[in-house]
Amino acid sequence: MFQSYDVTASPENAAPRIKVLRAVMPDLGIDGLLVPRADEFQGEYVPASSERLAWITGFTGSAGVALICQDQAIVFVDGRYTTQVAAQTDPAIFSAGDLINQPPAKWLEDNARSGFRLGLDPWLHTPDEIRKLSKALEEKGGEVILLKDNPIDLIWHDRPAPPNGAISIQPSDLAGELATKKLAKLAADLHEKKLDAVLICDPSSVAWAFNIRGSDVPHTPHPLARAIVNVDGSAELFIDRAKLGIEEEAYLTQIATLLPPSALEETLQNLAKNGAAILIDPAITPYALVEEIEKNGGKLKEGNDPCALPRAIKTKAEQEGSRRAHLQDGAAMVEFLYWLDQQAPTTITEIEAAQKLEACRKSVGERAQNPLKDISFDTISGAGSNGAIIHYRVTTATNRKLEPGSLYLVDSGGQYQNGTTDITRTVAIGAVGEDERRFFTLVLKGMIAISMARFPVGTRGVDLDPLARIALWKAGADYGHGTGHGVGSYLSVHEGPQRISRAAMQILHPGMILSNEPGYYRPGAFGIRIENLIVVTEAEAIEGGETAMHGFETLTWCPIDRRLVMTELLTREELQWLDSYHAQTRENLLPFIDAPEIRAWLESATASFD
Repeated sequence: MFQSYDVTASPENAAPRIKVLRAVMPDLGIDGLLVPRADEFQGEYVPASSERLAWITGFTGSAGVALICQDQAIVFVDGRYTTQVAAQTDPAIFSAGDLINQPPAKWLEDNARSGFRLGLDPWLHTPDEIRKLSKALEEKGGEVILLKDNPIDLIWHDRPAPPNGAISIQPSDLAGELATKKLAKLAADLHEKKLDAVLICDPSSVAWAFNIRGSDVPHTPHPLARAIVNVDGSAELFIDRAKLGIEEEAYLTQIATLLPPSALEETLQNLAKNGAAILIDPAITPYALVEEIEKNGGKLKEGNDPCALPRAIKTKAEQEGSRRAHLQDGAAMVEFLYWLDQQAPTTITEIEAAQKLEACRKSVGERAQNPLKDISFDTISGAGSNGAIIHYRVTTATNRKLEPGSLYLVDSGGQYQNGTTDITRTVAIGAVGEDERRFFTLVLKGMIAISMARFPVGTRGVDLDPLARIALWKAGADYGHGTGHGVGSYLSVHEGPQRISRAAMQILHPGMILSNEPGYYRPGAFGIRIENLIVVTEAEAIEGGETAMHGFETLTWCPIDRRLVMTELLTREELQWLDSYHAQTRENLLPFIDAPEIRAWLESATASFD
């Protein structure tokens, strides 16, 4: 199985580890240490060797940062993790901080004592972060101390070895463009901006630019590597050759000079000493590398990662690959939901359900000759009140049975070579209450509103976000996460810069893939989320209209639980959309399903409400 259900961190481990950490802090000349979830590549998904935040606090969420001082310790998280951080950390040691409204820089500005010295690992923080932290502390007469060695690493005696996963080539018929053309475009962009080189630090961008995929981190085919692309079109790829087979090495040596990761700092130093103007993205580049450029006289130019936007705008080949991946993934979901319907309540657990879903994805992948490479994230398999934990990860310690009269929320996805999937369905286990059905329908109204949206050129995700929330707002409810995130093409399931949220300022372009996933969560009771993936379509004229409008094409095909829909709360247009969606789901997925009993179940699950 691709997912482990072991308890990977425990609150009781924190006390002795914090004690040891606090003992070494005076020798380092610091009053506090900032421990981010991010690794040296600023990734959401990190290798076991970089799980520093989980090791020292017990918190295993994918976003957060701890501030550890001699007299207090705080774990800052966003709204997705407020319930989880309370359950996974020792309240005698840690308090919860608000990562959005009072992040560490603001907290220090409000609370740090005069002269406070904050220790940081410069490989784990970006220039943007360090500027904010330095400004906050300067007003207190304090300062940021850049540490040569990470104190967590010094005391983490059983730390796992760094990953060394194999590299694979992403075929051009799936990528839609040769790596040589991508590198030429990057070089042309540098020439236009009068720059000499760009330092690419995002593993997603390295994978995209060179048409490669890796296996260094869980569930995301990232190669933990960096690259420099020069204005003359040449490129250096900093990667451990042990990750390369004969074919991969032969391919990459044709388009780049291969150097070990240890050569990156020297290469940057030489560029800087020659007065090179180097582009870096301050939101993703480690400050340690920025420091090398600056102290050696390089001309630092800050700007957006030039790979990010073209990576987000999928080629026709990538869009078609995603459509095919979603068809087989939808068939796997149908097989799973059919199986789930056959199980008597209380006879299966969250773990058993998640294992069955992974097995269905593997089975359908084998039949479709497009194997499941991995799941795209740890399956969120939440029964009853566990479904109210937005990013719940089931473990052997939290595993519970699917009880009658409850809701079961399953958020999952697959990594296929032709696409990345992400889907959430909320399912009734037996007969559920009116509140559950009412809020399910309000969430559904929001999901349908995004699906049907038409919007002019230049529209941003922030402009669409209220469409998904208005039905809930009218009922006095909301949800504490974004409505949609970008999705990569056999890359990260969470991809920027495109998203739909209160903070989504990126203009939406045709070819961008996003999730559409409003929700509702009642702590201690139940959680609801309905999620499809969608792709932005070209702007087209509307009959009788004056302005061409973009829209969304739905990629995800899977029944929505009809038992939870209160049709009296849907408008005629919304009900027509739902019936049409189910009709298309049936038509698209039946060719992938052989078993007569599953075909019959799909027919019933997608029946019209009319």
